[in-house]
Amino acid sequence: MVNRIFFACLLLSLYSAASSLSCRWLEHKFTQYSENYLELLDTMANNSTNTTEDAEVEVAFPHDLYTQASKASAEQRLVFIVQVLKELAKLFKKDHSSASWENKAVDNFVNVVTGQAHGLRPCLGSHSHKKKNDDLTNYFHTLSEHVKQMDHSAEAWELIRRETKIHLFRADQLASSLLTTN
Repeated sequence: MVNRIFFACLLLSLYSAASSLSCRWLEHKFTQYSENYLELLDTMANNSTNTTEDAEVEVAFPHDLYTQASKASAEQRLVFIVQVLKELAKLFKKDHSSASWENKAVDNFVNVVTGQAHGLRPCLGSHSHKKKNDDLTNYFHTLSEHVKQMDHSAEAWELIRRETKIHLFRADQLASSLLTTN
């Protein structure tokens, strides 16, 4: 009987240790990757020859979704962050040939964003990938349609680049809130 209790305690402590280890990405790599993809976005802006200062995105930024996410559980905040990253990567895989960005910069950006999402996956529970936010999915679909309506123009992609930067700042804020609560 004592052996069973000892074994159960050992398993429980190993599980707890593995759980805390699984989120080391958030503590040690998240900031590094964030800085990297924000720098790549800035590089893309510096390579941009078009001016879109007066243009506005006709798709309203989903501030309310970020507000809801900030009030959600830690796991749901992580699910939201991973979903944002995946949606952004998917968006940048579309035809951006009209943008004056170097393909290598875009590819690097997509790779870093995708790497960030993959790095956060171990922090999620086993069924968390099924808890996607439908409103966020719809927002990114609408944003993608907006780019299509603008014929994938350089102006459209510059607007997307700026919107992306806001998304990444907001996702970083959510991630930072997780670090202060852990």
